[in-house]
Amino acid sequence: MKHPDGLLLHRVTISLGALALIPETTLTVAPGEITTVMGPSGTGKSTLLNYLCGTLAPAFSASGQIFIHGRDISALPIEKRRIGILFQDDLLFPHMSVGENLLFALPRSVKGRHRRQDLAEQALDEAGLAGYYQRSPGTLSGGQRARVALMRTLLSNPEIILLDEPFAKLDTELRTVIRQFVFAHIAARALPTLLVTHDIRDAEAAGGPLLSLGARATDHQS
Repeated sequence: MKHPDGLLLHRVTISLGALALIPETTLTVAPGEITTVMGPSGTGKSTLLNYLCGTLAPAFSASGQIFIHGRDISALPIEKRRIGILFQDDLLFPHMSVGENLLFALPRSVKGRHRRQDLAEQALDEAGLAGYYQRSPGTLSGGQRARVALMRTLLSNPEIILLDEPFAKLDTELRTVIRQFVFAHIAARALPTLLVTHDIRDAEAAGGPLLSLGARATDHQS
């Protein structure tokens, strides 16, 4: 069976004891597409992301398969899945400079101190933060920290992106700006993306399908 490019969840189910959090679900997310996952608290949105990452708690049981560009990652450890994730908190290391935070994400296959530093500085330039390499993360604004967090994720060279309420703590104006920044970089790199959010405006901006947990995946634009 030939699997499509992008992310494919094939007949995935997740349960907690007798409670079926996610009934059997098959979902395809095409390269560059953002599928939004919505539902009330406790319906399994973050649990689904944990399953994709390979960090599902032992209390849960799951079945099905995960394919990324036709590669079955279902049994792989987290470090081999090539999944990037952004959370509500930017999780920048406070004891490292901005540049060192970016260097931390670069794969070991990228050799040479100058080459690695050049890539980090290019990422900062792309984020409108040229010259911030030696800055402490604690001196950055919320929007600047969000941009650094995204560039750090992208430097890890992921094949898909998971967004777990990454805009939730931003005020309305900044949320719009950072959302556009994140979505533009996802589109430019053609990364299949799952977005977990409680805000329908995020789903509208994403412009892709909407998966309501407990219901079928639907096209948000229909």
